[in-house]
Amino acid sequence: MCNFFIALLLAAATATAQSNRVAQVNVEHYNITADVNTRTQTLAATVEMKVTAIDDRVSTLVLDFNDALAVKEATDESGQRIGVTKGPNEFQVTVALQKPLLKNTSTTLRFVYEGLLAGQEESPVYGIRFASIKNDYAFLTYPARWFPVNGYTADRYTMNLKVTAPDEFTVLSNGLDTKTGNIWSFETKVPGFPGNIALVKGQPQRVSSQGVNSRFYWRESKGMAQAYGEEAGKVMTQLTGFFGLAPSANLNFVETEKGAPGGYSTPGLIFVSPSGIGTSVNTRLLVNQMARQWWSNQVSASTRNHLWITNGLARYTEALYLENTAGAGAMETENRDLYIEALTVDQPPLIQSARLEDYSPEFNAATAGKGAAVYNMLRLVMGDKVFGDFLKQLATKYAGKSISTEQFKTLASELAGQDLGYFFIQWIESQGAPEFKLEYTVFRTAKGFRINGKVINDLDTFRMPVELKIETEGNPEMRTVEVIGASSEFAVETFGKPQRVILDPNGKVLRWANPIRVSVAIKKGEQFAEVNEFGEALKEYQKALDVNRNSSLAHYRVGELFFLQNNYQSAANEFREALNGDLEPKWVEVWGHINLGQIFDVTNQRERAVNEYNLAIRTKDDTQGAQAEAAKYLKDPYKRQVRSE
Repeated sequence: MCNFFIALLLAAATATAQSNRVAQVNVEHYNITADVNTRTQTLAATVEMKVTAIDDRVSTLVLDFNDALAVKEATDESGQRIGVTKGPNEFQVTVALQKPLLKNTSTTLRFVYEGLLAGQEESPVYGIRFASIKNDYAFLTYPARWFPVNGYTADRYTMNLKVTAPDEFTVLSNGLDTKTGNIWSFETKVPGFPGNIALVKGQPQRVSSQGVNSRFYWRESKGMAQAYGEEAGKVMTQLTGFFGLAPSANLNFVETEKGAPGGYSTPGLIFVSPSGIGTSVNTRLLVNQMARQWWSNQVSASTRNHLWITNGLARYTEALYLENTAGAGAMETENRDLYIEALTVDQPPLIQSARLEDYSPEFNAATAGKGAAVYNMLRLVMGDKVFGDFLKQLATKYAGKSISTEQFKTLASELAGQDLGYFFIQWIESQGAPEFKLEYTVFRTAKGFRINGKVINDLDTFRMPVELKIETEGNPEMRTVEVIGASSEFAVETFGKPQRVILDPNGKVLRWANPIRVSVAIKKGEQFAEVNEFGEALKEYQKALDVNRNSSLAHYRVGELFFLQNNYQSAANEFREALNGDLEPKWVEVWGHINLGQIFDVTNQRERAVNEYNLAIRTKDDTQGAQAEAAKYLKDPYKRQVRSE
């Protein structure tokens, strides 16, 4: 029986290895001519791609390619036709070579294709629009796979790109550009992920801030360009301090359309959707996308299993920026949110991130959320100064290259002056997070006091330095203890008499505790509610209430679910429970009263509704425009919303 299970495990491991195996070839260079027709909303292109074999003998290639585009002709460098068939998966084609390509030898393949890209076609990532050609604008990005792609997000290449566009358009892309007639030419000499195109009309809005010159090609959001440009200068100044010289100090910003990603960063060019832009500067999005000029573009992951390195650091840069602009308190709050995000999915180890669907909530929580948490804990292990030096060296040493977790670990260990293998085994190669229990006794000594204690956790292989905060009759004292294994004893001396000992007081270690467990369950419930899976959402909120019956936020979220289902009595009960709970977060109070007022309006109890709106106004809390909302319903009663089926 034991041998049977070992065989199953080996088979599963083999299947995983095959699905995530290194590509058979490197695509080193593209020559692309593309005709973007805004009248017919079509793309016609010819691509020449130079490929070099990595495997000993390559007879077929599997390339990512947009299903909306049809290959009309495919030939090898001798002009012989080569076979191109769709599959084996969606948005892939299999290319059958006439002659096998031997290891370390190169050839050039040529593809002629065309198709409609009006923005309504099925996307390589369901529900997210990466390409769209309209009458008055167009954008084509790398994730759309509008040209044949090998080793998505991993295989770096150079490119010569020529784009034909109608006379009234300006064409933006990556690299050095020239224009002859209505043909725009772009050249990139440093391997990366070029080939992102925008067709825009009119002159850009130019904003100069702190020596950074930004150009905004925004249509519906022109009024936001000045504010974004001013913030972009501040962000670039901070990020240059974190990572060194910027790959592209001056940036072009292009507005996409509804359904596109909130932001997508390419070398020197950032695409932002209308919802991403919003009505006030989305600093978090701006920082993340500008950080990707370093982390994704200048330095990329060697395979999708290592995307935590770039996605995590782009996300962690948001926290670093907050720390520098709003202080340590804001950083602590941000890190707590990061850790909650990291714990929301039962994710595989980060080193197996390729198993997760691109752009999915699970993928983002793992590679960005947990990835950022790893950086924060690595900073704890290395110390602030060494960690700062590490980020700069990472950006310099791997500029224009890809990086693996092993290379990352080697550099971190060198700078830290210790083998950090244990850290990467725990947080990158393994699943789970510990839950700590602290036991201690205080003794008086000739010079003060001694604390003998023990940290118990449920992960036997765990190892991590953990901070202790010792509250005394005087100033609190900080210590660091090394937690190794399931039980770690420690002894620390203090001058003042200890009143209380707190383990990991600032929440720097990714770990479980009841308050975190409540927050994670609520976060999961919110994710289910967003996609109208109300039954699953209710289960998660109930998990939070099982841990803390006094959680105002959990009761509030349950109330929202009942309200959406027109179950007004149950909704009112839950909003009352929220108001009688711990009132965390504080905004629950004002919005609890507003929701009760709406329920009383719907049930024709206007006097009670007015009382609730007045109670909301008395809180003086204006979270998400609460005061204006309450004032509106004081004037005119809330009317039941009719939802289409």
